[in-house]
Amino acid sequence: MNEALQGRLKRFEELERLLADPEVLSDPRQVRGYAKEHSLLKPVVERIRQLEQVQVQLKGVRQMLESHGGQGEIVELAQAELEELGRQEAELTAHLEEVLLGQDPAGEKSVILEIRAGTGGAEASLFSADLYRMYTRYAARQSWTVENLSVSPTEVGGFKEAVFAVEGPGVFRRLRFERGVHRVQRVPETEASGRIHTSTVTVAVLPQAEEVDVQIEPKDLRIDVYRSSGPGGQGVNTTDSAVRITYIPTGIVVTCQDERSQMKNKAKAMKVLRARLLEAKSEQQAAQRTEERRQQIGTGDRSEKIRTYNFPDRRITDHRIGFTSHRLEEVLEGNLDEMIDPLLEADRQARLAGQKKG
Repeated sequence: MNEALQGRLKRFEELERLLADPEVLSDPRQVRGYAKEHSLLKPVVERIRQLEQVQVQLKGVRQMLESHGGQGEIVELAQAELEELGRQEAELTAHLEEVLLGQDPAGEKSVILEIRAGTGGAEASLFSADLYRMYTRYAARQSWTVENLSVSPTEVGGFKEAVFAVEGPGVFRRLRFERGVHRVQRVPETEASGRIHTSTVTVAVLPQAEEVDVQIEPKDLRIDVYRSSGPGGQGVNTTDSAVRITYIPTGIVVTCQDERSQMKNKAKAMKVLRARLLEAKSEQQAAQRTEERRQQIGTGDRSEKIRTYNFPDRRITDHRIGFTSHRLEEVLEGNLDEMIDPLLEADRQARLAGQKKG
């Protein structure tokens, strides 16, 4: 059995032990997290065990053929059984190969998207708003839910920053390759000469973390409250409802001031903090797996330019796989499958090639 399948089997057995542990059973959050992972792995483990049984049977039939020589009715029956077992082995192996390529426990997680205006001033903030609308409309098409966590509007109607949660099945799997620098080339409405400007916006896609994924000690947090500023309404601006949370070990700072309730702002800020800590943990693990990073579509770094939106030519290009579409308006209206599906297929082919080499 290859190493990847063996790893799934060991993790499944570990989860069964954890779900029988009285200490784990006393914590509903841990139970939910482990039970969800267990249910995802169960059908894979069932196929792994079927494959093991078939391989044991194959070994027995081959040994029998060797002991009986090459003639007789028993040998003919054994050869027929050998062919059938070989077919079953090939089918199970192919199925498990596809499962391993397609199944990532993080792929089913909801995400937190962070959109920030980069170079380009007002034009970058306006394009941040365009991307926010694109992702929220795509979420609506997928029947996902969207919750704003922290939005900083600009005077021209754009966003300096927009942080929001997207929740639903398979969100991270579909959106994981959106992270990076998105470049826009267009003529701003304020440009009298008709000159094309280039601006950039950065997008981060963070899988949402459960408490079971990231352990945060209260002593590692510094929580400050202050008066909200911005167009949040009179009630927001006159109470100390805004929350700033600093994670002392790393210096990560998260703020939230969208809600009138200090408690709600704290809950939203903690959701973002957990996601950022999980991302840092995942990046550290990925950096250690150099071969996996080599096979990825791009590096996944936020500074990597991944896509260009060219308005004069109505063209959108993904630079990682060299894919171009001339349906720019439709993509920006939320028809994002146009760009996502080719990325997922390219990733599948890259991982399949890497597994075959291994």
